[in-house]
Amino acid sequence: MVIKMGFRAALFGACAVLSVASTNVLADEVPLVTGEMWSKSSGELKKAYLIGVANTLQVEAAYAGTNPPPDSQSLIPRTTKGLKGQSLESVSVALDTWYAANPGKIQRPVLETIWFEVIVPGLQKYK
Repeated sequence: MVIKMGFRAALFGACAVLSVASTNVLADEVPLVTGEMWSKSSGELKKAYLIGVANTLQVEAAYAGTNPPPDSQSLIPRTTKGLKGQSLESVSVALDTWYAANPGKIQRPVLETIWFEVIVPGLQKYK
């Protein structure tokens, strides 16, 4: 049941993001969500995107089960550690703040920004 609901949330998040990003995109092309798209999105759409990302990570962790790959071969352990103490709201605020402070980098992918501006600093706290 948990995986089923997680899949629905991930699917909803992916559909929501794709509906915003579908302008001038070929049918077989998956758009890269950038800060421009992030900044133009509603709070609910931002939350849906973050839930989709979180659920993707949860599916990956569930797939590995009791035999997860080593840290060097998976982002899951580092991502989990780096996001310790974060919430959907705090990550959303961090993204909003970073893109507002860096308008020249508005084309930077959201996942890249989450990694370098939220997860990596979070990892430094728990070394």
